[in-house]
Amino acid sequence: MNASLQKKYLAAFVEVIRKTSSELPKDVADAIHVGRSKEAPGSRAEYALGIIEKNIELGKLKSQPLCQDTGTNLFYVHYPRKLDPEILTKVIKKAVIEATKKGYLRQNSVDSITGKNSGTNVGPGSPVIHLEAWNKDFMDMRLMLKGGGCENVGAQYSLPDTKLGAGRDLNGARKCILDAIVQAQGKGCGPGILGICIGGDRGTGYAVSKEQFLRKLTDKNSNPALAKLEEEVTAQANQLGIGPMGFGGGTTLLGAKIGVVNRVPASFFVSISYMCWAFRRQGASITAKGEIKKWFY
Repeated sequence: MNASLQKKYLAAFVEVIRKTSSELPKDVADAIHVGRSKEAPGSRAEYALGIIEKNIELGKLKSQPLCQDTGTNLFYVHYPRKLDPEILTKVIKKAVIEATKKGYLRQNSVDSITGKNSGTNVGPGSPVIHLEAWNKDFMDMRLMLKGGGCENVGAQYSLPDTKLGAGRDLNGARKCILDAIVQAQGKGCGPGILGICIGGDRGTGYAVSKEQFLRKLTDKNSNPALAKLEEEVTAQANQLGIGPMGFGGGTTLLGAKIGVVNRVPASFFVSISYMCWAFRRQGASITAKGEIKKWFY
């Protein structure tokens, strides 16, 4: 990748970051609007969702972050094999630094021992970059900005769980998911979205649960049993009375997305990642010339 092409990719990556930070995807904005329409007029839940909608409008209008916590930068990139992954990683990090300077990202990366802020959002493990080469001539880049508040209320369960009466089956998984919602209550800036993984080890379980956030809220799981569980969990969560920001109401969850991976016989994990209403997720198809061809969300 020559210097000229690196410069073009850099500009494209910065634009992906800007759009992700300031513009909520249509599927999420639509779900929030539907939730508000179902709340009692004048209720705290209806008021909270109204404020959220105004925030969405202002973020897009001013190209400013939807939330002061722009969180962890999670990149998922499929790239043509002819590109050097080391150079690609460097360009992504440069894009993060530039986006931070422009104010699209807050200065959110701190040393875990000293607490010192890098001021650039770049440091050990930051940003998080998942690269995978493929036999296509264009790049598929997807980005999530995951805030700390919603990350704090993620949960992982090991089945069987005698306290919940949860066995090693989908019903046991359902009990774990609902318990995680109850434990979160108004924390995590609800209404939330859940990314869930059934199976795997502790590490891959959380990784796969976050990958579920790359799905649209409007899609349907290809596995009928999981599709049914996604619908049941969302419906049951919205009957708990927690509501947006814990103010009460019927909009506790905007959706749940469930993935499944193999496990070893001795373990049965249910890993649950929580996403706040500021579901900053975007992606783009980027040509071999470094031009954005198509937005995904």
